[in-house]
Amino acid sequence: MGGDRQHYYGKHGTPQKYDPTFKGPIYNRGCTDIICCVFLLLAIVGYVAVGIIAWTHGDPRKVIYPTDSRGEFCGQKGTKNANKPFLFYFNIVKCASPLVLLEFQCPTPQICVEKCPNRYLTYLNARSSPDFEYYKQFCVPGFQNNKGVAEVLRDGDCPPVLTPSTPLAQRCFPAIHAHKGVLMVGNATTYEDGDGVRKNITELVEGAKKANGVLEARQLAMRIFEDYTVSWYWIVIGLVIAMAMSLLFIVLLRFLAGIMVWVMIVMVILVLGYGIFHCYMEYARLRGEAGSDISLVDLGFQTDLRVYLHLRQTWMAFMIILSILEVIIILLLIFLRKRILIAIALIKEASRAVGYVMCSLLYPLVTFFLLCLCIAYWASTAVFLSTSNEAIYKIFGDVNTCPVNGKTCSPETFPSSNESRLCPGAHCQFAFYGGESAYHRALLGLQIFNAFMFFWLANFVLALGQVTLAGAFASYYWALNKPDDLPAFPLFSSFSRALRYHTGSLAFGALILAIVQIIRVMLEYLDQRLKAADNKFAKFLMTCLKCCFWCLEKFIRFLNRNAYIMIAIYGTNFCTSAKNAFFLLMRNIIRVAVLDKVTDFLFLLGKLLIVGSVGILAFFFFTHRIRIIQDTAPPLNYYWVPILTVIIGSYMIAHGFFSVYGMCVDTLFLCFCEDLERNDGSQERPYFMSPELRDILLKGSAEEGKQAEVEE
Repeated sequence: MGGDRQHYYGKHGTPQKYDPTFKGPIYNRGCTDIICCVFLLLAIVGYVAVGIIAWTHGDPRKVIYPTDSRGEFCGQKGTKNANKPFLFYFNIVKCASPLVLLEFQCPTPQICVEKCPNRYLTYLNARSSPDFEYYKQFCVPGFQNNKGVAEVLRDGDCPPVLTPSTPLAQRCFPAIHAHKGVLMVGNATTYEDGDGVRKNITELVEGAKKANGVLEARQLAMRIFEDYTVSWYWIVIGLVIAMAMSLLFIVLLRFLAGIMVWVMIVMVILVLGYGIFHCYMEYARLRGEAGSDISLVDLGFQTDLRVYLHLRQTWMAFMIILSILEVIIILLLIFLRKRILIAIALIKEASRAVGYVMCSLLYPLVTFFLLCLCIAYWASTAVFLSTSNEAIYKIFGDVNTCPVNGKTCSPETFPSSNESRLCPGAHCQFAFYGGESAYHRALLGLQIFNAFMFFWLANFVLALGQVTLAGAFASYYWALNKPDDLPAFPLFSSFSRALRYHTGSLAFGALILAIVQIIRVMLEYLDQRLKAADNKFAKFLMTCLKCCFWCLEKFIRFLNRNAYIMIAIYGTNFCTSAKNAFFLLMRNIIRVAVLDKVTDFLFLLGKLLIVGSVGILAFFFFTHRIRIIQDTAPPLNYYWVPILTVIIGSYMIAHGFFSVYGMCVDTLFLCFCEDLERNDGSQERPYFMSPELRDILLKGSAEEGKQAEVEE
């Protein structure tokens, strides 16, 4: 046994030796990973430069407000289109491409109009009828009826067809209905131009139907946006309730850790049980109702998700999922009951540490603020880069006789230019939004750089928070006489040490994680591009790569977290800290499995309790089943929008508070493992852990050791 133990330690590093001068986080330390710090500073300077360039060239009003083909905004005060708030597309079919969502523009002539068309008309029919004055308002500004029909349609002065449209986000989208006044030839819908040539517009209608998917997606997005505008007040109230519940839970955990953990476990079981009961009652209520027995497969995807709540199969699926979750939790509690007692002891010790460093509960606000800055800068830069494209005009003329056909031009100078004399019948028309300069060709690379820097800075902010909290809680653990030996401001001291000495190490760890994350983003992009290709091997390979990089990201997150704890304690560089943390965990692999993961499971139950409670309250309120101070929920298109927002926001808030406890537990656990290797509990080498923690942890370790010997 002794030889095996020596071989095991030699395989996983050398245990720490007793050092009488070691009293916790080392104060006399030097700067680490300076090269990475320099790289981060240079990258930030480049990121600021990219932002300045994007803000110089971009115009976010292109996303918010519609613009016509000349780049003029519709319905904006101080412009000639001030009384024309809606954008009309000559050929809506060209808007069906998914690339339009990236470029924010359709490659078709667009004009600002006072109202969207409310009738079906072809240019040919309107030209010889009293409706022509109505039709002219949808032609280009300044249109004069001095051309033939073929020339007007060729030059793009007027749309060939008007279809009844409805405004959505200040843009006219067609409503496909049966059309009157259409010349039918067999099964084809046609119109004639002035030269007697029949033009088939069935393609236009079919193309509009193909565009229906994109239009429905935009309509869904607009309805969701409308729901947010009328329910944001109640969403904020729900998030405030979640924050109050999280804070109350953490405070109670400080004084009643053992009781609160068991209350949390029981409450989670009861909340899930109520969810199962509610799903069963809804399932029973729908028995016998017309249409409630339709299967989810037969119904297919519906943009109005409320439809699914009228199906018995939906509630049956919810009930099965909650039942499985309930059974899994109960079984885990049964088999891990002894481990839970040990984890509760560790949580109690973490509660004492948090109690002595109460300001640590407020530090997630600092992390949240810094993350908001990163997200705001990334989002604004992405929008400005996406709107950096310019309106490109090209010469449209006879391909055979016009030598400059397809070249770029300027609508203002084209009539008097040499190109107009070379091609008498040509016109300078809007082609697309883009650019042909080096800057416009580099836009994709700038967007990738923008995303990469966001990942890097966001991971750096998270790493800074982890090192700061780890340093503060390590100061508590290694104080022999608690709290007398604690430094005056442990959190501020740890924060200053992290920024002063270890910016490079934090940047190094964040860089590794950012590289893996940007690779995952690129894999998702390639996966979307490969979906159209029916290549099973490529799909299999892509799935394997995505799975491998997902696992790699999880492992790097785990390794980084423990490396940051070692950095906070010893002040070593990132690689050395990661190696020492990994070997220390491997030398205590049984304790890692028993304590670390069980405490994570208990914290997860706490998050589920808060999220479930707030989610149930939001469900009853937004479905008008309860009132709050005589106020009812506003009318919504989809009541699941605010409910999901409250649930996701509540989880993030609860995660922010519990992350402090999670970091405290991880730090105390590593310190406990180091304490066991450095000291033996004698008067000369006393343990730094509290007597309560020592008794239950050492007892649990002894039982596990005896069990392992019996199995051998």
